[in-house]
Amino acid sequence: MSKPAKVSSAPKAQIDTRGLFCPEPVFRTKSQIDKVTNGDVVEIWADDPGAEEDISRWARRTGNALLSIRKEGKDLIFLIQKKAS
Repeated sequence: MSKPAKVSSAPKAQIDTRGLFCPEPVFRTKSQIDKVTNGDVVEIWADDPGAEEDISRWARRTGNALLSIRKEGKDLIFLIQKKAS
């Protein structure tokens, strides 16, 4: 029996939404997630204070996995894995 393919949490794509405010970070996150393959991870940089709640809620609602959120100064860095079909 073969092992399932290991999914890497290394980002396949990165988007920078710093300087943009709701709802633009969510729109751009969705657009980038739509472009990658199922299981791929996208890194999103944001500085909108509402982005933490907005992007987290969007990921849950769409079934994509929010792997992590970290803060660096005023920046939020999200790792989101596109759901498998």
